Amino acid sequence: MKFIVSSSTLLKQLQQISGVINSNTVLPILEDFLFLIEKNELTVVATDLETVMKVKLEVEAKETGRICIPAKILLDSLKNLPDQPLTFNIDLNSFAVEITSDNGKYKVMGENPENFPKEPAAEDATNFTMTASALITAINKTLFAVSNDDLRPQMTGVFFELHPDNITFVATDAHRLVKYIRTDVKCPQADTFIVPKKPLNLLKAAIPDNDTEIKVSYSGNHFFVSHDNAQMICRLIDARFPDYKVVIPKENPYRLTLVKSDFQNGLKRVSVFANKSTNQVALNISGSELQLSAQDVDFSFEGNERMSCQYSGEDMQIAFNAKFLIEMLNAAEGDEITIDLSAPTKAGILRPVEKGAEEDLLMLVMPLLLNN
Repeated sequence: MKFIVSSSTLLKQLQQISGVINSNTVLPILEDFLFLIEKNELTVVATDLETVMKVKLEVEAKETGRICIPAKILLDSLKNLPDQPLTFNIDLNSFAVEITSDNGKYKVMGENPENFPKEPAAEDATNFTMTASALITAINKTLFAVSNDDLRPQMTGVFFELHPDNITFVATDAHRLVKYIRTDVKCPQADTFIVPKKPLNLLKAAIPDNDTEIKVSYSGNHFFVSHDNAQMICRLIDARFPDYKVVIPKENPYRLTLVKSDFQNGLKRVSVFANKSTNQVALNISGSELQLSAQDVDFSFEGNERMSCQYSGEDMQIAFNAKFLIEMLNAAEGDEITIDLSAPTKAGILRPVEKGAEEDLLMLVMPLLLNN
């Protein structure tokens, strides 16, 4: 079997899906890409058994066939080749692969494609469409709040809550919670499922951030996303997501309004002096002035800054993890944000002042106990 492909095109497509491959896998075949050639089209597949990533690209080929090629050596060689046509000659009996470039010839030993895991079929799947940018935005605004605690698997992914007239994405690690609603997505029925963190991270890189339509499907166990020449399939997290609605306070009467960039930069400067394990920064709100303060008693570090704000409510001192606040501010669009508060021991609700026409973002953060 023989095919000809552009080295730079092949490298670009392989890099989009190579993140799915684990270096310390139990099955050696999972360290390979599966190449499928059919009618001048090459499909490349990578999997870690939980997630499958596929890309398609045009090649010159007269035959049809399949081969598994070790991913690492192929990627390393392509990275060092200038853009040029490459000819792949494959012996389908011995699985030997010979790659010919303008100035060189390289040989790799492939593997039997029959040993490559079969991908899950999208049978009985429910489908809906949304724009690629809407999905990427939802991933970017929620993924940072996903938990890394494997003892609570239900929190290690993003919760998709489908409704006929919108879709809600929720992520939480028990210290903070993000709820992002898109009203420009129509779902066929009310449904819920949890998509793991890793495939969503990979998906972000594999689809373009534009208004092209993508097809989203889900079944009892799997989640499918198709876009032009890229496809992702992953296993859903089989667990019950916590009832996030009971955590969101109904009544936070005090409102703090801040210029986002000033607040974020102030937090970055002051948090340098905070305790490295808690990242605690205290917010002392009094009238139209906010004071940020942090200290690390062990090293006698201390940082203080003052900034103007708009505030309606009783004077208050409340402490938060500065790292959490900075990440939440990154997810908020616009120039100004509000933080709704009620007491130093109760959660704060952070929102952007400017809201997109078809989106709604709410972020909750739990306070830290003040060091007095």
